[in-house]
Amino acid sequence: MTASSPIDVPVALIASVRKHGGASGRAWIDTLPRLTANILDGWSLRLDGLARHGMTSLVLPVMCADGTAAALKLQPLDEENAGEPVGLRAWDGDGAVRLLDHDPATGTMLLERLDATRPLSAVAEGPALQILAELLTRLVAVPGPKGLRCLADIAAAMLDQVPRAVPMLRDPAEQRLLRICASAVTELINEPGDRLLHWDLHYDNVLAGQRHPWLAIDPKPLAGDPCFELLPALDNRWDEVVATGNVIRAVRRRFDLLTEVVGLDRQRATGWTLGRVLQNALWDIEDGHTALDPTQIAIAAALMRR
Repeated sequence: MTASSPIDVPVALIASVRKHGGASGRAWIDTLPRLTANILDGWSLRLDGLARHGMTSLVLPVMCADGTAAALKLQPLDEENAGEPVGLRAWDGDGAVRLLDHDPATGTMLLERLDATRPLSAVAEGPALQILAELLTRLVAVPGPKGLRCLADIAAAMLDQVPRAVPMLRDPAEQRLLRICASAVTELINEPGDRLLHWDLHYDNVLAGQRHPWLAIDPKPLAGDPCFELLPALDNRWDEVVATGNVIRAVRRRFDLLTEVVGLDRQRATGWTLGRVLQNALWDIEDGHTALDPTQIAIAAALMRR
């Protein structure tokens, strides 16, 4: 069999990985053309359409030797995505894209083909939120597999960072908010939960499928409390929240629908959502920001004023 020619990596992906991926990401992007060719040959795949990419991943539509339409996903291995094949195997296609094959050495995954031109973000916000909530219900019904990252560890690491992070914020009111979020996590950390979490379930991470109308993609699996899953659905499509003219009411409507459909305790869901606000804030502060994101402030305020 003739070896596949190295592919042309999208310029935007190269720029993104070199900006966000560090030294290991830059090394990976340099090897990506040949790595892709080797995988295509080794798994007897042929390209079947145009490449798509995320911030640090390349997704190629491919055809398998038996005629199965699939998607080949390549990404640099890191702590955040190492659990993706573990989570996908545990879900086994129930609410999430099905994993067909996996190369542990490179992190490459062969996935069932979904319709990348039909994300859930193309559906009107009301029905889309209901679909997202129903998907979330199915996903968190599965217990987190052994060896997966745990919310308890992540929460403890966040709390350790708070004393150093708070003084980095210029506004005393934002410093107080960060402490409030940390207090909420402190109250919940001893009951972190054990469900399999997606960790990034928003409208663009749900695609139309054939064996099921909608399936989740691109998880960052974590074992923990389902209440930790809500923030991506609260801050996604934020312009539509603002357009309602009442941000607090719109946030609470999303929050109430999610908690009702998934069957979550609203007090715990508020606490763990403040934990996600804390997590995002700590990431921003680590990147040199001295102010909190206004969207995150608005969501925290909406939930704390109930």
